[in-house]
Formats: sequence, C-alpha cells, structure tokens
Amino acid sequence: MIDSAPGVPSARPVPAVPGRARLALSRAAVQVIADGLGARLLHIKGDMVDPTLRPAARPGSDVDVIADPDVIPALHRELLVHGWSVYSTFRFASSFEHAQTYIHPVWGHLDLHRRFPGIGLPDQAAFEHLWRDRISRDVCGIAMNTPSVDAQLLILVLNAARNGGTMPEQWASLDADGQERMRRLIALLRAEVAVAAVTGDLDRYRRHREHLLWKVTVHGGPRIVEWWARIIAQPTVRGSLRVAAQAPLVNTDRLTRRLGREPRPREVVGEFFVRAVRGLREGAALVARKVGRR
Repeated sequence: MIDSAPGVPSARPVPAVPGRARLALSRAAVQVIADGLGARLLHIKGDMVDPTLRPAARPGSDVDVIADPDVIPALHRELLVHGWSVYSTFRFASSFEHAQTYIHPVWGHLDLHRRFPGIGLPDQAAFEHLWRDRISRDVCGIAMNTPSVDAQLLILVLNAARNGGTMPEQWASLDADGQERMRRLIALLRAEVAVAAVTGDLDRYRRHREHLLWKVTVHGGPRIVEWWARIIAQPTVRGSLRVAAQAPLVNTDRLTRRLGREPRPREVVGEFFVRAVRGLREGAALVARKVGRR
C-alpha cells in the first residue's frame, strides 16, 4: 500500500483575484501590447484619476484608454492575437461612436477610445494635445501615461454630462488661475457644448450642430430624435449621410449579446422590422404630443 504524500492539501477552489489587482494587471497587459507596437495610449478614469481630483479612489470595473487614432487598426489586430475579442463595436457602442469594447477571459473588459464624447476637436488633433501634456505613472512596474490633471478634470466633467451627473466637486474649488486654464482647455478642445450640458447652459448653444444630441443625451427622447440629432451633429455632409444610412440597421452587437450567440439572418431581418415598427410608433407619439401642445 502506498501512502499519500504527507502535507499535500486536498484540492480547493482557487480564490478569485481581487478586483483592484485584476484591473491593475489588465492595464499592464494592455500597455505591454501597445508598447510592443510602439502605440501611444492614455489611460483614463477609474484608478488612473489623479488623487487630487478623486481622493477616495474608485478603481472602476474595466480599463479605459484613449489611443492614438492612427494605430487603432494595428492595435485591434494585436489585441485579437492576445486573446481579446470584440464585445461592441465603434459603430454600435454609443451615439458618439467613441469607443470599441473588448473582453478577455482573464482580464475582463477594455474600452478602447478613439475620442472622448464632448471633445469636438478632430480625433488626431485632440489626441496630440492630450499627449503633449501627459503625466507618466507606474502600474505593476509598467510605465503608463495619463492626460494632465486639468484634462482629467475635463474628462470627469464630460463623463458627468454624458451620464446625467453633476459637476465634480473639484470644479467648484478651482481658483481664478484654475478656472482660466479650464476655460482655455475647453475652448482648445471645442468642448463648450458638452460642458454646458452639465452646467445647465445648454440653451446658449442652440445654433450649434451638437446641441440637439447633447439635449437628447441629458434629457432623453425618442430614438428617432436621437438619430436625427446624430445626423445633424456630424461635422461633414459625408458623415451625416453615413449615419443616416446606418440609422435603420440592426444593432447586431446588442442582438448577439441578447441571444448569447451570433444571430441568424432571419433573426436580423426580424429585428429590423421590430425596429421599424418601434420607430413608427415613437414618431407617431412625438407628432401627437406636438399637436396636443398647440
């Protein structure tokens, strides 16, 4: 008879990695991939927010980065090679088409931004400005970059506007010099309309093409109005035509998640007609409300 080896414990479940540790390791994993390509990333939100802006650290649940727009195609390919898969695409992620979300079986979710909602400067120009004033930090022994503290505060403001929140406390505590720096930054990045959405001054920008989109974002509204807002918010005629052509299409990202698998062609067609009926109902309800106010 062979005795079992002494001191060998019975099999036990491996404890889950704490969320904060997993998130830090996930950031490091993404940064290593980017470094291998020579791709520039700016880490934002969550535990990358400067302590002066958010003393009580909130690590968040996923990794958020703004990438150099020029390298996004190469970075996308490399992420897939390293086990990441697309969860939602730029086209269907939001009204601003600002980020593509990836998921990894170990590291969780990654939001890869090509822009941040509310910044009206062209994507490449906006990234270059944010990159110029970057701050370097060390996470898990890996060097990472974040926007400047002022730019981080602006991102918190824009995030509050998009999510119907209120101004960060740090905004009210800015001294005269800080207020002037923020005014210059907002003007440079063309973020005036989005900032007005959270300060309550949105009506001052009625003549701006982004006005209706931010009004719908903050106050809600029928999908038909949201799509019209997205169309007129585009900076070019070509962009407006692209969004108009996209409006009737089925959000296959969402349908895939709902079904738990790739949708079959007949399911996509069925969803198309469901969307069409819903759109007609919302349009009719909107007309009825306007007639009732007369």
